[in-house]
Amino acid sequence: MRRKTRQLYIGDIGIGSEHPISVQSMLNTKTADIEGSLRQIEALAAAGCEICRLAVPDTEAAEALKLLVKRSPLPLVADIHFDYRLALASIKAGVGAIRLNPGNIGGEARVQAVAEAAKASGIPIRIGVNGGSLEKDILEKYQGVTAQGIAESAMRHAAMLEKCGFYDIKISAKASSVPLTVEANRQIAGLCDYPLHLGLTEAGGLRQGTVKSSVALGILLSEGLGDTIRVSLTADPVEEIAAAKEILNALELKPKSFEIISCPTCGRTESDLIGLAENAERALKEIKLSRPLKIAVMGCAVNGPGEAREADYGIACGKGEGLLFSKGEIIGKYAQEDLVRVLLAVITEKEL
Repeated sequence: MRRKTRQLYIGDIGIGSEHPISVQSMLNTKTADIEGSLRQIEALAAAGCEICRLAVPDTEAAEALKLLVKRSPLPLVADIHFDYRLALASIKAGVGAIRLNPGNIGGEARVQAVAEAAKASGIPIRIGVNGGSLEKDILEKYQGVTAQGIAESAMRHAAMLEKCGFYDIKISAKASSVPLTVEANRQIAGLCDYPLHLGLTEAGGLRQGTVKSSVALGILLSEGLGDTIRVSLTADPVEEIAAAKEILNALELKPKSFEIISCPTCGRTESDLIGLAENAERALKEIKLSRPLKIAVMGCAVNGPGEAREADYGIACGKGEGLLFSKGEIIGKYAQEDLVRVLLAVITEKEL
């Protein structure tokens, strides 16, 4: 059962329990590099990204937002630290949301100014709390970084906006620790009904970061927590989208065009099963299917059709040849080098 939350919008993307869980990423280009930033936004959009965040560290970046907002295919979130004037400039430029911590932009009057501008523009504010940047008094109170401290910090920042009459709030609570991130989000979920942005900060490179993020986000999403996600990786941002989509697909939380079922290979494998699976996946990504399909790539011509009986289509490989099948029924036998081609030909004929 998904946690019930308030509803808000970033551009035309709904955030909250009444909307699908959205996928987002953050540019690693310089925001002032308009053409370079747009190329990365377009690459992210093509990969399935729905919301894009970008750093606004100075007035040059804020100025660039005016053109970026006009030309971007995705709603943009301005990431602000310390200088409330950059938040105001970003709102004026037309961004879809602001990310900031109300406690670090210089006092109640400045928080009020940002809240009023965001409210007038009809955009939400994301409160971002990281385990590595908690307030000194909270660190002292809890003797270090704890889930309770992260939750208290998040609710403290939310209270600052609430005092200004602003409630279009989204909260993210992140740490580099999986257990800490999970517990902090659980606690925040019990303290408010604001939507949650899930992620793991400083997760690491492609492999480690994907695994850690999958564990943390998988736990929380399976408990009904989370309304939008980012998999933070020290890698090409496009890889973040691929990882996030696979997490949602694995939990059956987002419609997918296809799913590959494939053997891990063993000593009985007599074909280049890894290559076949990679080729099939790569080719299927280029096809616009009419419905979600389950595709099997199996390493045994004897057991393959039976083991993957529920697959819509599949191939099962033997030595130099293999079987093409659908729902466990064999369609034909083909040379190994033709298997992916005939698989795609049947799918194209039946499903486009």
